[in-house]
This record gives sequence, structure tokens and C-alpha cells, in this order.
Amino acid sequence: MRGPGAAAGALAARLITPESMKRSTRGKGANTRYVCDILPDTSVAHSLLVVEVRTPSGHSSSYPPHKHDRDALPAESFLEETYFHQINPPQGFVFQRVYTDDRRIDQAMAVENNDLVVVPEGYHPVSVPYGYDSYYLNVMAGPKRVWQFHNDPQHEWLLDL
Repeated sequence: MRGPGAAAGALAARLITPESMKRSTRGKGANTRYVCDILPDTSVAHSLLVVEVRTPSGHSSSYPPHKHDRDALPAESFLEETYFHQINPPQGFVFQRVYTDDRRIDQAMAVENNDLVVVPEGYHPVSVPYGYDSYYLNVMAGPKRVWQFHNDPQHEWLLDL
């Protein structure tokens, strides 16, 4: 994953305060999660996008599965992504799957507290077992600082529930 800054027109370092962050609830039912946009694509930055997601016990997030691995704006942007996971209580785990349409990549993993998952491409849903809460910090970067995702068509019907 790369997040190079632009040499021309360098931006000065700055403090991102809690007051500047947008908080929202996404999803519904067992797909509800709580999002804090720390550095969204509407903020000035070179290439990084940063977001925190809290997912309650028994819920899923990054769901329906979505991807952003093609430079095909306005339909989809190319952004690599990392997930830094924290689980409460810390002996727990979550499940994360990373897969492509052609299944060239198809990894399902039990992710533990303080694990980092790198998503170079593909869909990347997270499921949280009952009894544990999930927090993850997403950092994304790509050639264009735009977050435009594409849902897995096989699971997009879930948006209509």
C-alpha cells in the first residue's frame, strides 16, 4: 500500500480535532455500525482517507460486501485499504473475508485484537460474533482521493431489506 504525498503544493501538517470529524450511523438491523470520518475525501489531504468504525456484538460491517479496486470514476475508485482491528473484550475475534469476483483472492480469516488486515483489492466484509464489539481503523490510499465503492451484485439485495 502506498500513500505518497505530492511534492508540489505541499500541505502543512495539521491537527484534526474531534469537532471536525463527522459521525454517522450506517446500515440497519444487524448491519448497523457507527462511523467516524476522520479524514474523508471531502477534507484536504494528499492521498489518505481515514475512518473509524465501531460494530456492535452480532453485527456485520463493510456490508453488503463492497470494493473499490478499479480506477473507473464516477462508478468506482481505486483505493487500497488497511483495517487495524481492536476487539472488546480483547480475547475475542471477528471474521473478515477478502475476495475478488473471479476468486483469484478468496481469504476468510479469524482476526484477533490488534491484527492488521491489508486489502489490496476485492470485497472485504467483517462479521462480529455475539459477545464481542469491534473497532477498526481504516486507512485508504490511491491515485485519486475519492471513495466510490461498488457493492457485490450477489449481495446488493440486502440493501432492500
